Amino acid sequence: MNNDNVMTIRVSDKGQICLPSAVRQRLEIERGDDLVLFEIDGKILLEKPAKVIEKIKDDFEDVLHFSEKSLREVWDNDEDDIWSSYLK
Repeated sequence: MNNDNVMTIRVSDKGQICLPSAVRQRLEIERGDDLVLFEIDGKILLEKPAKVIEKIKDDFEDVLHFSEKSLREVWDNDEDDIWSSYLK
C-alpha cells in the first residue's frame, strides 16, 4: 500500500465527509453519484452500486450453477419417479 491510499479526513458537524479529489478522480466518482455504504466489524466500506451488483451477480452465478447441477442430478435420477407424475 502506498501513501496515496492512506489519508485523514474530517467528519463535519452534520456527519458529512469529503472524499479527496485524488480519490474521486482515481475511482471516477462524480458529483451526484450514489455510493453504497457497508459497516462491517466497525469498518466503513463505500462502493459504487454497479460494483456491488457485479459482485452479487458473481456470487449468485456459483449458486445458480450449483442449483442447476443439483436439480439436473435429481431430475435425471431414473430411480426417482416422483418427477414423472409432474410431467403428466
